[in-house]
Amino acid sequence: MDDLEARLQRWSDAQIIDSVTAGRIREYESTQARRHRRWPVILAVSFGALMLCAGVLLFVAAHWDELAPANRFVLVLAMVAIFHVAVGLLGRKVEALGTALHVAGTVALGGGIFLAGQIFNLEEHWPGGLMLWSLGALLAWLVLRQWPQAVLAAVLVPAWLVGEWEVAAGKYTGSGVIAAQGLLLLAIFYLSMTAKGPQRPLRLALIWVGALALLPCILGVVLAGEWFSWRTRNDLPAHLRIIGYCVAYLPVLIAAILDRKKASSWLLGAAIWVYGLRIAGFHSTFMEPTVWIYLWLALGAAALCTWGVRVHRKLFINFGVAIFSLTVITFYFSNRMDKLGRSMGLILLGAIFLAGGWILHRLRTDLIARATAGGNR
Repeated sequence: MDDLEARLQRWSDAQIIDSVTAGRIREYESTQARRHRRWPVILAVSFGALMLCAGVLLFVAAHWDELAPANRFVLVLAMVAIFHVAVGLLGRKVEALGTALHVAGTVALGGGIFLAGQIFNLEEHWPGGLMLWSLGALLAWLVLRQWPQAVLAAVLVPAWLVGEWEVAAGKYTGSGVIAAQGLLLLAIFYLSMTAKGPQRPLRLALIWVGALALLPCILGVVLAGEWFSWRTRNDLPAHLRIIGYCVAYLPVLIAAILDRKKASSWLLGAAIWVYGLRIAGFHSTFMEPTVWIYLWLALGAAALCTWGVRVHRKLFINFGVAIFSLTVITFYFSNRMDKLGRSMGLILLGAIFLAGGWILHRLRTDLIARATAGGNR
């Protein structure tokens, strides 16, 4: 900053810039400096809060059996309240620290709810604990207006709904498939969030949540029927099936329409693809997947790349290329490699990696260039 001040003074003396321009340059450079210094602070505070929560929970778990019931309940209440009280003592001086302590308090609320349920033997309806935890995160977001609380709520509310669905329909065949479809569509909705607009940190965090959940949710839809079919062969009743599909699809589609208006048509196409993925994998198993699964996944990867070009999102293109690559590799290992000799199979696999990697790299580069050029127009 001293070097910047010297330059500004020299330019002002030479009448290259006036005092107003010099002030704007100082304000811009100070903002950039604060922004660059912010990430180390955020990382340090985030990991500190995470380790603090883990340490508290481990301490409680280690000494839980040694405590009397009254002491247990007092400990639960103190564990929930101490983080929020600490904000008033320490968090006001450092905004990131205050946010982290509030998040730790909300996380401790979930542990406190389930520990209180264990103390009083309230285990009849376990999703109720997730509901109370979700409600606490939502109230914290409404009061504090901090984006981490909203991210917690965005994760906890679907977890609560899945828990309620598991209790209501878990004994029927096909119930897990509907829940998996809803989670996959929600992951696509989070991934397709745009960072532009109000509440940018929240939108970026939801994009990360969607990116981390997308591939596991795709695998969940493909294999959900096999995972849950071992319990019973009772078919899911029609009224539960209707309720399940409405809860899985309608809230996400309504949120997309309210948030994106005409651009929500892409998410409607994604919903059709999610349902088609389940139809394609209806007769698939983990050991013997059908060829329709691979074709549908490849079609979804191509559609995701097209979506990325249209809306100028490189993230979509990268994920589309990755899904297509994983689909080709999985198809080769499951359907072709065991039919070839060991040496021929390895030779062909190497050729696929070399030629396919080069082709996909060229295609990805071209698509990203188109998306970037379209975004700059």
